[in-house]
Amino acid sequence: MLRAGRPGHRATLMARVVICEFMDAPGIEALRARHDVLYDSGLVDDAPRLRALAADAEALVVRNRTQVRGDLLAALARCKVVGRLGVGLDNIDVEACAARGIAVIPAVGANARSVAEYVLASAMLLRRGVYGATADVVAGRWPREALSNGREIGGTTLGLVGFGSIGRVTAALAQGMGVRVIAHDAAVPDTDPVWTTSGVECTTLERVVADADIVSLHVPLLPSTRGLFDARRIAAMKPGAILVNAARGGIVDEAALAAALKSGHLGGAALDTFGVEPLPSANAFADCPNLLLTPHVAGPSKESSARISTLIATRVMEALA
Repeated sequence: MLRAGRPGHRATLMARVVICEFMDAPGIEALRARHDVLYDSGLVDDAPRLRALAADAEALVVRNRTQVRGDLLAALARCKVVGRLGVGLDNIDVEACAARGIAVIPAVGANARSVAEYVLASAMLLRRGVYGATADVVAGRWPREALSNGREIGGTTLGLVGFGSIGRVTAALAQGMGVRVIAHDAAVPDTDPVWTTSGVECTTLERVVADADIVSLHVPLLPSTRGLFDARRIAAMKPGAILVNAARGGIVDEAALAAALKSGHLGGAALDTFGVEPLPSANAFADCPNLLLTPHVAGPSKESSARISTLIATRVMEALA
C-alpha cells in the first residue's frame, strides 16, 4: 500500500503489521503513522483467522501467548520481523525464524525496573512477615509479640542466577538498600568489566545457592535451565533463605519447593511464573506457608508497558525501513 507523502516527497510503501495481543496505544499509533496496522488483542485466541491474516503480514507483534512456530510460522510468507512485547522468547521458534529470514526483536531492558522492584518487594514482604495482620488488627486482636521477629533486608546477601539487564537493575536497587550482591551467569565471563563497574561479585552457581539469603532467578527457560532448582538444589540453599522466580516457569521444581516451605527449610518463596499457566487448581502449593504467588505480572506495569510498546514499535519500524 502506498501512502502519499508531503508535497515534493515521494510516496512511501506501507507494510502490513499485525498485532495479535495487547499493545499500549502510543506504540500502536506510532506504527499506524507509517504502516498499515491491524490491531486485535483477541486475535491470539482465533488461530484460523490469525493464520489467514499472517499470510499478508510483513511484521507480527506478539506478547507471550502467541506461539510463533508450526502452522503460524509457516503462514508468515512475507514476514520480515516479529516484535515481542516482553523479553522471554520461549513462545517463538527463533532458529526457524532465522532460517526464514525473519528477525525476532524482544524488548530487552524495557521491563527491567518493574521486575527488579517486584523481586525486592517480594523479598522484603517475606522477610518481614507482618503484612498479613490487617484482619487481626481490625478485629481488635494485637499480635505484636508474634510479629516482632521479622527480618530486615539490609545486610543480607542477594544471589542472582543470571546477570542480564534485569539482574543488573535488581543488583543496583538492592545495593542501594545495603544488600551485598553475588551473581552467576554462564554467559558473562568473569573478565567482563560489568562485574567491576557494578560492584557485584561473580561466583559459581553452587556458591550463590549456598551463601545467599535471597536467591532470585533471571535466566531464560532452556534445556540447560529446565528443572535447574530441583529438590537437590533447593536443599542446598541456606536454611531460612527466600527463593524468587520472576523469570520463567519450569526452572523451579514446584513440588520440591512446596515441600521445602512446608518443612521449614526455606523461609519463603515468591513465584510469578509456573510450569503450566494458568496454575491448575490441583497444584503443589495448598497450605504452603510464607508463599507469594502472582499471575505472571512482575514485568507489566503502566510504566513498563508504555516503554515496551514504544521500544518495539521503534524497532519494528527500523526493521521494515
